[in-house]
Amino acid sequence: MIDDTETIDEFLARHSADVEETVRKAAEAEIMPRFRRLAAHEVDQKSGPHDLVTDADRNAELYLTDALGALLPGSVVVGEEAVHANPVTYEAIKGDAPVWIVDPVDGTRQFVHGDDGFCTLVALARHGVVLASWTYAPARAQLATAVRGRGAFLDGERLFAGPPTPGRDLTVATSHPDYTTEEQKHALLGLWRDGVAPRACGSAGLEYLKVARGDLDATAFSWEAAWDHAAGLLLVEEAGGAHLTLTGEPFRITGGNSLPFTAARDAATARRVADLLSGRRP
Repeated sequence: MIDDTETIDEFLARHSADVEETVRKAAEAEIMPRFRRLAAHEVDQKSGPHDLVTDADRNAELYLTDALGALLPGSVVVGEEAVHANPVTYEAIKGDAPVWIVDPVDGTRQFVHGDDGFCTLVALARHGVVLASWTYAPARAQLATAVRGRGAFLDGERLFAGPPTPGRDLTVATSHPDYTTEEQKHALLGLWRDGVAPRACGSAGLEYLKVARGDLDATAFSWEAAWDHAAGLLLVEEAGGAHLTLTGEPFRITGGNSLPFTAARDAATARRVADLLSGRRP
């Protein structure tokens, strides 16, 4: 059992490449063979028509759960599909053991419709702090990685988000209305003003990657599920970006955040978007 962060740092130094290989193999074995080949019986609804799950999601999560647990003895896995089956397993994020946070197919709706805008998200965290992340878009052959304090990379190239271009509208990816309360819808309306160009989000993981690359100025999301956010938030941080909730605090993967929250290319943009969401004049 790992008993301190220094030891996890050592694990990452030795085994980051093994985690990358595991993520790639899970996609190769369970996701890509089903891409644009899904049969009707391989797709189900969870909470509604926009909340889908496929055999690729289930099988890839099982693959990652077994392989990641074997790589790091004493760790636990919190995966989207396992939590759907047993919500109590989500509490492991708050525990003492290192935890792998897994979204096997982020952007399942896109995956089901044959769109290549989906990815596999894996993050390693402890005590509520994300220490490393892997964002893999197999249909685009892209792998983004981040280790806390060591930077963010896309296919080996260092990522720097940088500030938005002065004088241009801020581009902001926002939550789908189906996943917002009336209060959150009202908060998001704060983005519909001159100088801001909001649009509906796709895969959360790929939106975070766009922020880290400087291709998107910010996100504004209204849900807390750690598997959607943990990997991307570290990627944005390590690329020089920042994230804030409505109360002006960084987003916590352990929950209890004031929503919606934003992740942005730099701290100034995060403050501006958070102010707009909270009704304050930036």
